[in-house]
Amino acid sequence: MTLKLYDTMAREKRPFVPADPDRVTMYVCGPTVYGYAHIGNARPVVVFDVLFRLLREIYGEHHVIYARNVTDVDDKINQKAIDEGVDIRVITDRYLAAYEADMGAMGALTPTLQPRATENIEAMLAQIGALIQRGCAYAAEGHVLFDTQSFPDYGKLSGRPMDDMVQVARVDPAPYKRHPADFVLWKPSKPGEPEWASPWGAGRPGWHIECSAMIEAQLGLPIDIHGGGIDLQFPHHENELAQGVCAHGGGEYARYWMHNGFLDMAGEKMSKSLGNVIIPHDLLKTVPGEVLRWALLAAHYRQPLDWTAELIEQSRKALDRLYGALQRVKGLDVEVRDPPAAFIEALSDDLNTPKAYAELFGLAKTLETAHGDGKAAAKADLLAAANLLGFLKADPDVWFAGGADEELKGKVEALLEARVAARADKDWAEADRIRGEIDALGVIVMDSPQGATWRLKEGA
Repeated sequence: MTLKLYDTMAREKRPFVPADPDRVTMYVCGPTVYGYAHIGNARPVVVFDVLFRLLREIYGEHHVIYARNVTDVDDKINQKAIDEGVDIRVITDRYLAAYEADMGAMGALTPTLQPRATENIEAMLAQIGALIQRGCAYAAEGHVLFDTQSFPDYGKLSGRPMDDMVQVARVDPAPYKRHPADFVLWKPSKPGEPEWASPWGAGRPGWHIECSAMIEAQLGLPIDIHGGGIDLQFPHHENELAQGVCAHGGGEYARYWMHNGFLDMAGEKMSKSLGNVIIPHDLLKTVPGEVLRWALLAAHYRQPLDWTAELIEQSRKALDRLYGALQRVKGLDVEVRDPPAAFIEALSDDLNTPKAYAELFGLAKTLETAHGDGKAAAKADLLAAANLLGFLKADPDVWFAGGADEELKGKVEALLEARVAARADKDWAEADRIRGEIDALGVIVMDSPQGATWRLKEGA
């Protein structure tokens, strides 16, 4: 079975062939930690977590190295630290801890490496020095800038002409630049901001050089996969690529480039600058992390995803259906096994999660209809497939009860038994009355041919 991934550089799906199958490397641009992440920030985390899991399934857990960086020096971080009168580390530690907790609640595994920008300054200085030495960067008025004219392939990743890149990037038309598209590698710090010594004066790194330097220092070149949101394709990844290649006089930087699509709100890109953000840190107080994860994977990762209340409800119902199938065979013990081939095939087609979801529902249906030994095999298959995607981690009873206390659980179960008795006696009025009483408790009843399950309403 061949893993195929859409390579942004090639503009097509390509069979994935790592440089070394014993050391598969992936780098994904991580958070800038000055505030809580919004749900759009979580999409690449969840998408590339699925790829991380799939690569480990194919090549072995100890043969995949996944690095996700942390940008912990930035204008917004600096300003927040100044506003609070604290060191930037206070700000970045606070929001990094929240980020890791929130992403973990959505089922994201911890990456193999999580390099922080401030802990890799020496690597950045070394790469900037190499770029200057090779004539691809220049110092000017306390800054060091990359010379975009020194790299003939600049713009190849994004497919943009130079004039368009200058306009889209909204670069500073500083008089010391040789070309309007040239971008900062090193710059002076403002009063009160953190700074580091360098051959070109005290200051701090530009954003783009951080990832290039950390990739080289932490993973080595070339890496197999470089991932991130489509919004990073230009200018960030374009600039990364230019730096990473030019620092070594040519050669390969990343063998595959992957980008997930935007997450929209009512058809408009979600972003903090537009003020239309939803914060998982708050949403997780009322919505299970698995529901958010399901929603984020509901569309193919390269397609836009419209974030709506209906999407959340559909995702909850989908998981209820799978958990319901498990709940009805709760006492059936099974052995751990590999995910079914058809499920792996779906994911191996450029992370086709909608198709993988369909396979999960097919496995659940098989579980509901199987008999004898086939039932145990069906349960094992469902768990193996779902767990690879990061789902069905909870006990089914706990999933449906949610935050219900023991008193409420006992009351609901008693009412459900009474309702079953009323329906058996064909006392439909009494059955409806009991259902209304259950509804008043903030509980949703889900009937199926195999029986009724229940869960708390969102926010109940």
